[in-house]
Amino acid sequence: MAPHPSPYKSTGGFKRVVNAARYSMQGLVAALRYESAFRQELLLAAILTPAAFWVGQNAAQVLLLIGSLVLVLIVELLNSAIEAVADAVSLETNQLIGRAKDLGSAAVFLSLLLCATVWLVLFANRWLTFI
Repeated sequence: MAPHPSPYKSTGGFKRVVNAARYSMQGLVAALRYESAFRQELLLAAILTPAAFWVGQNAAQVLLLIGSLVLVLIVELLNSAIEAVADAVSLETNQLIGRAKDLGSAAVFLSLLLCATVWLVLFANRWLTFI
C-alpha cells in the first residue's frame, strides 16, 4: 500500500489514538480560549445538565436533554473550525467565505432551536403531569 500523500496523516495504531486524543484536547482548549460563544454554550450546558435529571422522567429523556446540549457544543466547534479556516484563507470580503460562515452560523442556530424545543417540550411534559 502506497503511503498517504500528506505527511500530516497518521499511519494508525495506538500512537494514532494517543495523538487524536491530544489533538482533541488542544481543540477544546482553543475553543475555551478563543471562542466566546463556545464558552457561553458550555456554561449553559453546565447549568442545564444537572437540571436534565430533574426534567427528564426516564433515562431516555435525560439522554435526550443532555444530548441536545452536547449537539449545540459540537455544532459550535464545527462552526468555529469553518470560521478559523475561512479567516486563514483570507480576511478580505469574499462572497463564498461569507456564505460558508453564514451556513455555519445557521447550523448553530438550528441546533439551538432544536435544543430549546427539546427542553421546552420535556419541561412542559413534566410540569403538565403535575396539574
